Amino acid sequence: MSETDIPASGSRRRKPRELTPVQRALALLVRREHSRKELARKLAERGVEQEAAAAAVEKLTGDGWQSDARFAEMLVRTRVAHGQGPLRIRAELGTHGLDSSTIDAAMGAFDGDWRQAAHDLARRRFGLDLARADGALRRKAADFLYRRGFDGDTVRAALRGDRED
Repeated sequence: MSETDIPASGSRRRKPRELTPVQRALALLVRREHSRKELARKLAERGVEQEAAAAAVEKLTGDGWQSDARFAEMLVRTRVAHGQGPLRIRAELGTHGLDSSTIDAAMGAFDGDWRQAAHDLARRRFGLDLARADGALRRKAADFLYRRGFDGDTVRAALRGDRED
């Protein structure tokens, strides 16, 4: 045996240890909140069998690591911060496999004023007092707010500068 056949000390490589489905799911959850549906889908994408993924999600939910309610509240906060309205947020929550009571609770936990949020968003975007703007600019602002997920009453009130009581 020659010197080239002997590995230098410390150069031996360990075979990477395979993570269990629970460990993989937990690694995803420490980065950010996930819904049950999203977590199961991501585990499946990483090669975890469907039954093992479901069991891992169930265990982490039971242990308090995963919570659809916590996920929904986090999503509402981040989407509001990014200028999205309640219709769009509610629709997105539905795509994550959340039930209507969880969605209602998360939307109810938002303690802001949707009209004020819409008004502030339109003012930031268009930079004017929209109550005094011409019709074309008001239509453009209204279309923008509709696309962001605000309803008609909220858009009209925001463009007039009304506050919710």
